Amino acid sequence: MSQAKYHFASDNTSGICPEAWQALDEANQGFQPSYGDDEITRAACESFRQFFETDCDVYFVFNGTAANSLSLASLCNSYNSIITAHEAHVETDECGAPEFFSHGAKLLTAKSPLGKLDVADVERLITHRTDIHYPKPAAVSLSQSTELGTVYTHAELQAVTSLAHRKGLSVHMDGARFFNALASAKCAPADLTWRAGVDVLCCGGTKLGMAVTEAVVFFRRDLGEAFAYRCKQAGQLCSKMRFISAQWLQLLRDDTWRKHAEQGNRLARLVAEKMTALPGVELLYPVDANHCFLKLPDAIKERLKAKGWVFYSFIGGGSRFMCSWRVTEDDVNALAADAA
Repeated sequence: MSQAKYHFASDNTSGICPEAWQALDEANQGFQPSYGDDEITRAACESFRQFFETDCDVYFVFNGTAANSLSLASLCNSYNSIITAHEAHVETDECGAPEFFSHGAKLLTAKSPLGKLDVADVERLITHRTDIHYPKPAAVSLSQSTELGTVYTHAELQAVTSLAHRKGLSVHMDGARFFNALASAKCAPADLTWRAGVDVLCCGGTKLGMAVTEAVVFFRRDLGEAFAYRCKQAGQLCSKMRFISAQWLQLLRDDTWRKHAEQGNRLARLVAEKMTALPGVELLYPVDANHCFLKLPDAIKERLKAKGWVFYSFIGGGSRFMCSWRVTEDDVNALAADAA
């Protein structure tokens, strides 16, 4: 077996991008107030308001599970339910954390062709029971980009959010790869969030190349009034907050985020192009962001693993190849050559 190659296993396997590393170094000078009462954190929050063109409320936590779970807990009570996609990370990969932090809110899964919520099925889950024995729906949670690597358009988002708001539900967006979706959609950040009806966004930093930081952005400030207390209680209040907030200043500045997101997206498309040129390889879903899902013949799977490539067997039996900011064309060419 060759040395393991984690290039395409996950965008979590790559290191910290240079801009985030620089931000950590710059934040490491002198003394600053703790627990977010520092100038760097205040400036980072303001950078989000400029980025989204609105007076949003911003918090920083350590990871995506905390961001999703604590924000969803802010949208519901223990007797409520949250409607999400079958493949959603909050349903499949967070060890019951949304239910735990909401003290029991139930996740209800809707049909989700290509990873996107089916509006009719969401409405069915909202309306088919209204009796006291059923967990009353309070929120809709969607992922952008989706777990299958597809990206909601502004119109698709509005179809979900307008239904939710009409029925009295709030809307949460799991944006672990929000910047890849934004680079793909080629629109203003506001158009993919609050202008499309999103109430709270969990904005992914780690998968973009930062170290240990996610941002929770409340476009409706009233929904996040107690969020600081939730963070403290859950062990998510960083004492040296400047180190996790400073990275955002660098990545949101001068469209640095776009450079890294577009790199991942472009190379995911290249993976699709190179690999589908091989006999028996099929592309399973559109490559909208930095994910590429392929149906591989067993012989190619075995060949790649023998060469040391690490990749995940994922939803529907496909093989997932993720492209982070650090993946290069040479990496893609080497993967395709070994597959062949």
